[in-house]
Amino acid sequence: MLRINKFVSSVAGIGYLPLAPGTFAAAFAGILWILISNKFQYANNWQLPVVLGITLLGVYTSGKISQAGEKDPSYVVIDELAGMWISVLFIPPTIINILLAFALFRFFDIAKPLGIKRMEKRKNGWGVMLDDVLAGIYSNIALRLMIMLIPFL
Repeated sequence: MLRINKFVSSVAGIGYLPLAPGTFAAAFAGILWILISNKFQYANNWQLPVVLGITLLGVYTSGKISQAGEKDPSYVVIDELAGMWISVLFIPPTIINILLAFALFRFFDIAKPLGIKRMEKRKNGWGVMLDDVLAGIYSNIALRLMIMLIPFL
């Protein structure tokens, strides 16, 4: 069962890339978001259940890995997938919006301002996931502000 949790938490192995697995996972999440959005003709009714499902799956699988003795290993990137998807939740899935969300999300995820760092102190899977969830929320808010203020977005 631990192997399945590692497979899911690593987003099918992306987390095992030797350089910047979190960045690659966030980029993969953006590409996947566009593909899924195009499939559903930009309908929004699928977004919240899918994002909640991925987030809870990440809490569960990364929690199981933590219980096995590994505390937030670098191969766990399901948190980046969930955070990136929160960044674009209910935002038109254009290439520009996805790129901006990616840049904003990586900034918030790496810099960890505004209480994001404190989220890592939560136990088990919650600590792994909540910092990226909050980074995704901040990115979504920042992107919405940019869309409102910049006419060509």
